[in-house]
Amino acid sequence: MMTHEPMTSPTIATADALHHAWAERFNAGDVPGMLALAEPGSTFVPQPGLTLTGDAYGEALEGFVSLGLPITLTLKRHLENGDLALLVYDWRISGTSRSGDPVELAGTTADVARRGAHGWRFVIDNPFGTA
Repeated sequence: MMTHEPMTSPTIATADALHHAWAERFNAGDVPGMLALAEPGSTFVPQPGLTLTGDAYGEALEGFVSLGLPITLTLKRHLENGDLALLVYDWRISGTSRSGDPVELAGTTADVARRGAHGWRFVIDNPFGTA
């Protein structure tokens, strides 16, 4: 894991601001900051059929961040019901990785977030949510 200081984790007041804060941390290489935007015990699905929690969640995020490429997100759908939200975004990571390899990753995330005492946080981070 990276050993830098994470960005602060402000209260995310609206569900639609959650992905913006997450992408900012991703593009800064701040895995601890990304994890701070998820509830304890939340789930990450780094590829269809693979569900991770705990330390494995952070290790999988590190794999994406270690490419050294920015992520772009485009909102497709935002649905809320009380303290729950379904957030659907198209995403893309593309360019030449730090190791010199060409990278072209893209998908449509279907994420679940919950509003709690610290604002909105991810409960399920499913970047290949439509696969």
